[in-house]
Amino acid sequence: MRIGLYPGTFDPITLGHIDIIRRATRLVDKLVIGVAINRDKGPLFDLDERVEMIQDECAELGRQTGVEIAVHPFENLLINCARDVGAQIIIRGLRAVADFEYEYQMVGMNRQLDDSIETVFLMAEAQHQAIASKLVKEIARLDGDVSKFVTPSVNAKLLERFG
Repeated sequence: MRIGLYPGTFDPITLGHIDIIRRATRLVDKLVIGVAINRDKGPLFDLDERVEMIQDECAELGRQTGVEIAVHPFENLLINCARDVGAQIIIRGLRAVADFEYEYQMVGMNRQLDDSIETVFLMAEAQHQAIASKLVKEIARLDGDVSKFVTPSVNAKLLERFG
């Protein structure tokens, strides 16, 4: 069984994330979405809320694709999380060239830690390349319309939080 790990903070999950998840299901039999617990970032949504949003948004996709999609919170090194869930592949989404520089460094470090786990980059679809959770939160906080960037249920949660 080929297991992939797609890590991130998902604060909140966006249409860009969902696009990468959908495309990643073509590569693996099981996709684990690793929700990073990053206390330094001060997330808008707590861990339980982020996990619930991901589960809600991915349940139907899992049924449609036949790929098991699991959500796994983690607070350790990414490579250790990959080992913990039995992943052979780490999946990373790229939006722009700036993402690549950081990701390139991460791959190099992860390969030094465990060269048996491959990293696969998926480019975001053109309509999702500008979407970043940080920007979505900022737009929502300033009473802007983020409905083009998130699902209706995530949009409702943002409106609830900032309303």
